[in-house]
Amino acid sequence: MKLIGATAHFVTNDLDEGPIIEQQIIPVNHTYTTTDMVKAGEEVEKSVLAKALKMLFEDRVFVYNKKTVVFE
Repeated sequence: MKLIGATAHFVTNDLDEGPIIEQQIIPVNHTYTTTDMVKAGEEVEKSVLAKALKMLFEDRVFVYNKKTVVFE
């Protein structure tokens, strides 16, 4: 089984090093075409971003000592 995923995190000066807000993975397999992979990737990215933004707007995400605290 193969997995693809996405991460939403705070932006810092270091690429992809900010405190993580949300992550998700989904399974994919050898039957996926390039188009299928792109669509699956876009869907998981949308889902992660939407959830991260929702939690931020609801003040359920805080950064403490360079770590993320999330109240779900």
